[in-house]
Amino acid sequence: MTSAAEQRALAEGRAAGNGQQAAVVSGARRATPPSPPVWPGTPTPLGARFRVGPDGVAGTNFALWAAGAEGVRLCLFDERGRETQAPLTELTHEIWHGFVPGVMPGQRYGYRVDGRWDPWTGARWNPAKLLLDPYARAVDGEFRLPPEVYGHVRDWPEQHVADTVRDDRDSAPHVPKGVVVDDDDDWEDDRRPKTPWADSVIYELHVRGFTKLHPGIPPELRGTYAGLAHPAAVEHLVKLGVTAVELLPVHQFAHEDHLLRRGLRNYWGYNSIGYFAPHAAYAASGTTGGQVGEFKRMVRALHAAGVEVILDVVYNHTAEAGELGPTLSLKGIDNRGYYRLQGDARRYADYTGCGNTLHVVQPQVLRLITDSLRYWVTEMGVDGFRFDLAAALARSMHDVDMLSPFLAVIAQDPVLRRVKLIAEPWDIGSGGYQVGAFPPLWTEWNDRYRDTVRDFWRHALPDVREMGYRLSGSSDLYAWGGRRPYASVNFVTAHDGFTLRDLVSYERKHNEANGESNRDGTDDNRSWNCGTEGESDDERVRATRRRQLRNLLTTLLLSTGVPMLVAGDELGRTQRGNNNAYCQDNEIGWLDWSLLDDPGWRPLFDLTSRLIALRHRHPVLRRRAFFSGRAASADGLRDLAWFTSRGEEMTEGDWYAPAATLGMYLSGRDIPGRDERGAPVLDDSFLAVLHAGDRPVRFVLPGAPWAEAYEVVVDTAREDQTGAPGTVHQAGAEVLVPARSVLLLRVDRP
Repeated sequence: MTSAAEQRALAEGRAAGNGQQAAVVSGARRATPPSPPVWPGTPTPLGARFRVGPDGVAGTNFALWAAGAEGVRLCLFDERGRETQAPLTELTHEIWHGFVPGVMPGQRYGYRVDGRWDPWTGARWNPAKLLLDPYARAVDGEFRLPPEVYGHVRDWPEQHVADTVRDDRDSAPHVPKGVVVDDDDDWEDDRRPKTPWADSVIYELHVRGFTKLHPGIPPELRGTYAGLAHPAAVEHLVKLGVTAVELLPVHQFAHEDHLLRRGLRNYWGYNSIGYFAPHAAYAASGTTGGQVGEFKRMVRALHAAGVEVILDVVYNHTAEAGELGPTLSLKGIDNRGYYRLQGDARRYADYTGCGNTLHVVQPQVLRLITDSLRYWVTEMGVDGFRFDLAAALARSMHDVDMLSPFLAVIAQDPVLRRVKLIAEPWDIGSGGYQVGAFPPLWTEWNDRYRDTVRDFWRHALPDVREMGYRLSGSSDLYAWGGRRPYASVNFVTAHDGFTLRDLVSYERKHNEANGESNRDGTDDNRSWNCGTEGESDDERVRATRRRQLRNLLTTLLLSTGVPMLVAGDELGRTQRGNNNAYCQDNEIGWLDWSLLDDPGWRPLFDLTSRLIALRHRHPVLRRRAFFSGRAASADGLRDLAWFTSRGEEMTEGDWYAPAATLGMYLSGRDIPGRDERGAPVLDDSFLAVLHAGDRPVRFVLPGAPWAEAYEVVVDTAREDQTGAPGTVHQAGAEVLVPARSVLLLRVDRP
């Protein structure tokens, strides 16, 4: 707290308007050792790059973009935390740079940046705050958030102007430091799987949560990159059959103050502060650079198993929040250059719900993001990215713009245009919902698929038009501009929201453990608890829930597009009704591997792996082009047809009526395109019967030209799916489809 005298002085000196200097709360300054020699160095590359010069002198080149700053001091820290400062006096194109001989890998460092303190114009320079290098390749230590870490006086009595009163206390003891890393690595022995989009099956997982309780992983490796690289973890992915893991954020992130005050932590990691650094807490090999090599070894291990690595990245905002947030990095380097500010420049434009939004239109911000992306591809080996709140990145000055600088830069970049790009196609700003609008090269999380499938299986769709579109690749959203069915990343669940098991066990969120009085998390769950809220001892309820899980997974893996599973859904994982477990770094958020040995849940894993294998074997289930719905031959057979339970093709009136039963016919004879040797692609044909009603239905199997007979391949009414049911029915036969079930039949044609 400031003294009464300091408060009076500050009150008298506080600026009254734009362009005037704000008041300062002073703190004791520690004496620093003499500065090391600093040679001019080079302005590129940005960050700290260790090198041995042509004269044989080893050292590190430091380069920091800080337009508008009046001075930059490099701060080096020894093992005891003692600080040595070295001014960077060379300035080239707004980049402060210098080469420091003798600085070796493992050296911890940060910056202090001098400049004006004038929050009313967006200037928030404060040299008392040690700043993390935005290009740091590794980070040592965790962010704590005492008052000293804030650029302003948090406890200023007049809170409405607190952010304008500068706090001059030293933050260095409370913040982590960047680490100089030797990035020399040879990827020649690595073989990227390069799985085509149409053949991909994505598995969203949390590095810590997936490995923390795995009994086959040594205890010292659980919760780490090394744990995910362990053969026991990789074996599960291979047995399941997924082609890519999508890792929840692994960029260095910080925990929010409101969570720390409640004894919680940011578990999901959507609070990035270091876009080049693997999150240090997930490393088993130390945090002074070892995390970089450990991450690379994880990528190699997954690649060797045929599994791609996709990162969930958060470039839309940072952990510095709004004007009342901490000063950790960009805010103290050049607040106006990095963040979108409102008209008065004192406050931040917030399209993310997290207090700030990176100003991606600015060249230096674009450079930061694209340099980061290229680094993770070329030097860390990853295969693609899922962009959190991608609509915020696609905004030009204000509106979402599909010709925005960010999208244009990605489209022409020779590295980035070749990797997998997934957009979360929305943000919270005006016009931010952009599902179906991203340009070619991009795929999108398709939340309309999620909502439609959930509604169908709880029998809440007003008609079945939406279901038809979602099952067949969402052509209404993506059949434009050369886009393909795999532009749609289909999912029923994701990290945010209910798990699959909770989706059929709860109708209301139960987020009390988050400490927000159950106000957080969505209320639009589109779930059905099968008659009882929460866990139940009633075997009829439990059996219905297990069947619904089989229905949802079967629907997902038979749909055209790219399926995405969430780690643990194939095991029946529960979060006890918590649909926003972002702060639950405990058994609520971690995978319970005992479910794999539970006879009640093991069949769910077996069915999931069997469906994925079926998908891999049959190109008709992973089409590279949209269905035409037109007959390609004289017999009238079409590549896609829809049937009512009467065995008759659906009419326009049928599509506009509520229906519990839908038959989808997929022809393997009419698959566009050719294989790698130029031959036509031919496959079996299938009939999928989806029945969401609470009573059995009699379904008439279509006759000529569709089939002569049908063989049952999957029947979700069965608990055990380890072997193909194999029952054969003749065309025209009436089969009894049990309540709430999917019947997949292979077609026998003349």
